[in-house]
Amino acid sequence: MNNTKTSNAIPALLIALGIIIGAGIWGYAFYSVRSFDNTLSATGSAKTQITSDTVKWTLNISRKTIEPELKQGYQALDQDLQAAVAFLKENSVTDEEIETSQVFVNEVYKYNQNDYGPREYNLQQTITVQSSKVKEIDTLAKNINGLVNKGVFVSSNYLEFYISQLPELRVSLLADAIKDAKARVEQIAQSNGQAVGSLKAATSGVTQVLAPNSIDISDYGQYNTQSIEKEVMITVRATFFLK
Repeated sequence: MNNTKTSNAIPALLIALGIIIGAGIWGYAFYSVRSFDNTLSATGSAKTQITSDTVKWTLNISRKTIEPELKQGYQALDQDLQAAVAFLKENSVTDEEIETSQVFVNEVYKYNQNDYGPREYNLQQTITVQSSKVKEIDTLAKNINGLVNKGVFVSSNYLEFYISQLPELRVSLLADAIKDAKARVEQIAQSNGQAVGSLKAATSGVTQVLAPNSIDISDYGQYNTQSIEKEVMITVRATFFLK
């Protein structure tokens, strides 16, 4: 009988010890989590207005010709190219700012299957202007009648405006974005009677280059190239220690 009581007491004792040990482990885990979680995170942002300092302007010239006169078509297109380059230089665009592409040849599709005339081709060439003279190129692009009057068939694409110092600007905005995040954290911490300590970690978000007063942001970042004046904005996710 005594042996039976002893054998029953041993498992009960082991269970009790297990509960006590388990409670101690859980208590330590809870304390550790609270210790390591003595931080607070917030997202801050910073933005600034800036004027584009680089412009890209693309012009397309073209000539339509038939197969027997393909050589003459190339010669006419070359004359158009020379006239276009001369027009740009007359308006203060330098050789270094002008880049020309190869000639692209596209056959003109004939919808009339009974048309047995010679094949027709469209010869095209692209002229790209990249310059720091943003205002001047913007004005010139709106006044290309002088080139059209010379018999050059030219089409002008939208101007593209860029910021060459964007990497440096982004770095300078990071500090302001972190300050903004800290101000948000301080508001939350004060309501709980705590103070904000040092920065633990910070993760920069994407860069948004927008037209002024635009809200057209993207999760992958945005780069508006259509407006000369721009608004650059970045976000930062910052984590601070609490005191």
